[in-house]
Amino acid sequence: MARYHIETYGCTSNRGETQQIERSLREGGHHPADGPEEADVAILNTCTVLEKTEQNMLRRAEELDEATPGDLVVTGCMALAQGEEFEQAGVDAEVLHWDDVPQHVLNGECPTVTPDTEPVLNGVVGILPIARGCMSDCSYCITKQATGRIDSPPVEENVEKARALVHAGAKELRITGQDTGVYGWDRNQGDSLLPELLDRICAIDGDFRVRVGMANPKGVHGVREELAAVFAENEELYNFLHAPVQSGSDGVLADMRRQHAVEEYVEVVETFDERLDYWTLSTDFIVGFPTEDPADHAQSMALMRETRPEKINVTRFSKRPGTDAADMKGLGGQTKKDRSKAMSELKMDLVGEAYEEMIGTERSVLLTEDGREESLVGYDEAYRQVVVADGEARGLEVGDTVDVEITSHNTVYAFGEPL
Repeated sequence: MARYHIETYGCTSNRGETQQIERSLREGGHHPADGPEEADVAILNTCTVLEKTEQNMLRRAEELDEATPGDLVVTGCMALAQGEEFEQAGVDAEVLHWDDVPQHVLNGECPTVTPDTEPVLNGVVGILPIARGCMSDCSYCITKQATGRIDSPPVEENVEKARALVHAGAKELRITGQDTGVYGWDRNQGDSLLPELLDRICAIDGDFRVRVGMANPKGVHGVREELAAVFAENEELYNFLHAPVQSGSDGVLADMRRQHAVEEYVEVVETFDERLDYWTLSTDFIVGFPTEDPADHAQSMALMRETRPEKINVTRFSKRPGTDAADMKGLGGQTKKDRSKAMSELKMDLVGEAYEEMIGTERSVLLTEDGREESLVGYDEAYRQVVVADGEARGLEVGDTVDVEITSHNTVYAFGEPL
């Protein structure tokens, strides 16, 4: 598992966010390093209250970038409000929202941010783990050693858990698991029960939305037509699919033991494109896998341009003890940094273009969390983040659904004006 180093600056709210990040990391099996020099990832939770504070944040980010052999993640207030300043200062970092940090640190491994399969209600967000384990055997992933093969509760059991969350006040259900796409393989002779489960959850009485968590392309590919139809037929479902491809090279995917081929991932994307007019594709890439050569990296870049995901996690490969990939001769740190930088720049271009296209459109936004000052933060039908800057002043509350016109964006989220 990853060794992390985390530093927090600013107010009590920031410290609370750090506690949540650390809790998710520890539950995922990660542990703190003795310092940034020993860390696979350094996390800087920033403040931006004064100009002097901003300069201090930039300087500390530069120091951590230099000291940490692995990734640097910048989050917190300055990251969200002035994230471009880190790039302009030459800091090689991933700028992420607090909620996205644990997933990024997973480094392409199956998520284990929930310790069991019991549902959790956090404000208006209900978290429903639908199974434990996966059917993959990725050469770089240590999670499988902790979670084992897929163990799926019956569909009815998960539906009842979802119903209980809705009745308890959940306005958004987040369906999670190590790999939601293979839910039910152990019960249904290798065929996914995810479409049936989602269809039945959407039939629950109540006013709520559903987000499907990470589903590997192999599991989705076999039910892509059925799954896309369920999305098209149920407005409760966010039109959002997180299918981590990890590489655009079939050779690298084989060395990773990812089970899917690039073409299968592309076919999943094409199927959703055919059935949904407006949806968000989320994916992950691991940069600098030991066998990745320049041509492989170019294929990954080309795949990003071809499929144009709107949410992308880019992570430099780091070795996990006890995995087969840990015994491979790794690439140099500078090579991984250079490829990560190139991919991250392309990522920001693609994400920015997606949010630019939203300007002038009307969206239905479910408000799920408080923002800064009087703002409220929510998600539209395709799970794209939208900020209502004066939401509280307008009498809006977390849990409300509001129609907005998208007026501008900040590359990774949009601003909406209530209609």
